[in-house]
Amino acid sequence: MEEKLIVSDPAVMMGKPVIAGTRITVELILEKLAAGETMEQILEAHPRLTGEAIQAALRLSASARP
Repeated sequence: MEEKLIVSDPAVMMGKPVIAGTRITVELILEKLAAGETMEQILEAHPRLTGEAIQAALRLSASARP
C-alpha cells in the first residue's frame, strides 16, 4: 500500500493540505515554486521534505484545476 504524502486534518494547520508528518503546507510549497525557488532550494530550507512530496504537491495542484 502506498503511504499518503499529503494529508488534511482539521487539527493541523486549520485543515489545509500538508506534507504528512510535517506542518509544511502544499500552499507554502506552491508559493515558493511560484516565487522562483528551485526544488533544491526548497529541500535545503525544509530538510524533512522530499522531492516526492514536492511532486505530490504539484500533482494535487494540477488535479484541482478546472
